[in-house]
Amino acid sequence: MGEIRIIGGQWKRSKLPVSDAPGLRPTSDRVRETLFNWLGQNLTGWRVLDAFAGSGALGFEAASREAAEVVLIERDAKLAAGLRASVQRLKATTIKVHTADALAWMRAAPRAGYDLILLDPPFAADLFDAALAAAMPLLGENGLIYVEAPRAIAVPAGFTAWRQGRAGAVHYQLLRREDNPGL
Repeated sequence: MGEIRIIGGQWKRSKLPVSDAPGLRPTSDRVRETLFNWLGQNLTGWRVLDAFAGSGALGFEAASREAAEVVLIERDAKLAAGLRASVQRLKATTIKVHTADALAWMRAAPRAGYDLILLDPPFAADLFDAALAAAMPLLGENGLIYVEAPRAIAVPAGFTAWRQGRAGAVHYQLLRREDNPGL
């Protein structure tokens, strides 16, 4: 069991436990810092979905920056219990944890109008296209989708890669609708 630190916002420097689970690969500090520099440090009022939560690093970073609602979806019951423990320890009242398969949850979810959807599925599962397809209907009018993958992913029709980067073997992209006027 390891740990990572939240890098910004109200819980800056707070630690999150990282279990030794197959396929769990928390987003690095460098990548999280880049993502939240792109998004801005204040997410007041945002609704955020972290669909493959794992360690919860991305979702907790959003909540730490005042997102109004953060939904963490994690299939592994042990990891989900760890996320709930971190929610309680930090008194993170805006975070809700669901133990569920992320694809099934997104496909069944009502059209929720999320401002930011975070997709970082296990790389070996190759769920990137399916995750994007399930996430797109849940996105709000000016919403953004963040995707982390072992390769650059094909940007779906109607979207553009607004920002992108690479850190070692990790490719990351922030996608927006082509009709989104930007931030």
